[in-house]
Amino acid sequence: MKIGVFIPIGNNGWLISENAPQYQPTFELNKTIVQKAEHYNFDFALSMIKLRGFGGKTEFWEHNMESFTLMAGLAAVTSKIKLYATAATLVMPPAIVARMAATIDSISNGRFGVNVVTGWQKPEYEQMGMWPGDEYFSSRYDYLTEYVTVLRDLWGTGHCDMQGKFFKMDDCRVSPRPQAEMKVICAGQSDAGMAFSAKHADYNFCFGKGVNTPTAFAPTAARMKTAADAEKRSVASYVLFMVIADETDAAARAKWESYKEGADSEALAWLTDQSSKDTKSGADTNVRQMADPTSAVNINMGTLVGSYANVAKMLDEIATVPGTEGVLLTFDDFVQGIENFGQFIQPLMKTRQYLLNDTSVEKEVA
Repeated sequence: MKIGVFIPIGNNGWLISENAPQYQPTFELNKTIVQKAEHYNFDFALSMIKLRGFGGKTEFWEHNMESFTLMAGLAAVTSKIKLYATAATLVMPPAIVARMAATIDSISNGRFGVNVVTGWQKPEYEQMGMWPGDEYFSSRYDYLTEYVTVLRDLWGTGHCDMQGKFFKMDDCRVSPRPQAEMKVICAGQSDAGMAFSAKHADYNFCFGKGVNTPTAFAPTAARMKTAADAEKRSVASYVLFMVIADETDAAARAKWESYKEGADSEALAWLTDQSSKDTKSGADTNVRQMADPTSAVNINMGTLVGSYANVAKMLDEIATVPGTEGVLLTFDDFVQGIENFGQFIQPLMKTRQYLLNDTSVEKEVA
């Protein structure tokens, strides 16, 4: 099973709580995290894009770095790990993204890919006068289809003349082109989002569900597999989980309960309000899940809480779900969390034993 880390490009990571670690995003913090992930043979690191946060006492996600420039810096200080930046497609022309991606491909020596997002939080774009109107909610995947077509043309041939509804290219060119095949990720979970991924993405990301229910996302992965099979393509699912681990179940559970007790109610109210804006058919179920009050303190991503041994066991269970190729992990404390994962969790995972059986990897981790 592949393992990735969803790096904290925004302040406080993914815990909307006054009791969680409070920190600002910096290059040094993310460099430390990604270099540790590379040391412990994580397969990839991905950064989101966020242009406006949720406010509240914790000022959640009010402070954010920019995804492509951050990943360019990380490409220069790593050597093995795959890196993905996120394109805010409403405000980043595809020809510019294609050129930026080709540049980071050169910096990383072929270790770069792009996550494309349609945008769901209206104030992010309205603040810049770049929100196209609420009708965009119902056409966003048509827009994204043209967007990715431009990217693929430019990466594949260095040239694009596409005349679409949203983009009209006139002998558009990009050179040099990427040295490695540029992979595209999408995280849409609506019917329209999955149809897009089935036709145009290489991987589809989805939310895990619940606390210590590692296979609860199986119906989502099955939907993705069905959609991809219909297109005669292979589009693997990667699942987002938060890991809260400690030496014992009780210690890990105590941290989780503390985070919930300190939930930032003002920031959560903002999230709930924004998630209700998309009333069009095909509304993104990822956004709906984020705002569900059940466990909104970590935006309702699947959460694995327990001892190192039990977390390892639950991660192995995830790999049993058909169509699943890996996980994208967040941590309550990223630096210590990755250290603990590498030292205490990964060695217990049956699905990662191939790493320990590779003598070159053993030397790297030693």
